[in-house]
Amino acid sequence: MNLSIIYALAAAALFGASTPLAKSLGLGLSPILLAGLLYLGSGIGLAGVRLIRDRGWKPTGLTPSEWPWLLGAIAFGGIFGPVALMFGLTRTTSASASLMLNLESVLTAVIAWVVFRENADRRIVLGMLAIVLGGVVLSWSG
Repeated sequence: MNLSIIYALAAAALFGASTPLAKSLGLGLSPILLAGLLYLGSGIGLAGVRLIRDRGWKPTGLTPSEWPWLLGAIAFGGIFGPVALMFGLTRTTSASASLMLNLESVLTAVIAWVVFRENADRRIVLGMLAIVLGGVVLSWSG
């Protein structure tokens, strides 16, 4: 099996486990503190991987016009998003939050298709429909 597929599956499994784990770890902690600790650990881990992989710290090669986009992604995806997630977890069950997070990938893809004109072939659209239908089936009561 291709190593990239194993990495992708491991990332998906860890992401799926992160919400219930964060919910159980977050008992008694401030949502902002928990989000900060989770992302601090992530940043330290990724910095370690980059230092080992690059055998030191090398420049990213980003142009000056790309830095505002990177800073925006850090602010929304690395600060506001995790804090909002942790606050949401304090007000909902882990199962409900996990089902809602499934829609996050679908909505992100829709934004990419509509706003940024990303490619959307038949397999991607069918995959997103399967995610939505799976969430509907899992949340169906009665």
